[in-house]
Amino acid sequence: MSELPGDLMYTSEHEWLRREDDGSVTVGITDHAQSALGDLVYVELPEVDQELDSGGDMAVVESVKAASDVYAPISGTVAAVNDELSDDPEKINADPYGDGWIVRLQPSEALDEGALLSPDDYQSLLDEEDA
Repeated sequence: MSELPGDLMYTSEHEWLRREDDGSVTVGITDHAQSALGDLVYVELPEVDQELDSGGDMAVVESVKAASDVYAPISGTVAAVNDELSDDPEKINADPYGDGWIVRLQPSEALDEGALLSPDDYQSLLDEEDA
């Protein structure tokens, strides 16, 4: 199991969030999620300026094993998408917390950190799933 970055927040659906200096929030899937999916072969990204609702479909990642929806962890407007994933979806496998980011959202409301998991809480969730 890889070390979880301490500067991120997590969801129980295996997404991660990072606050950016400009107020936007970068979102991706965790190392656990990409590992469970296996080698990614396709990523369907949302449109820039698309409005997303918390818990709604945000993207689709497809591997040789399965396709999986990625859910918006917060409500907001898509400010940017990682276009490099269209030609190189394996970036998520290689660097899920860096070059493998999926979208950057401009939140429509303040982040409800109580609804998100700290690195320790997310690790506890993974430990429970593995038990």
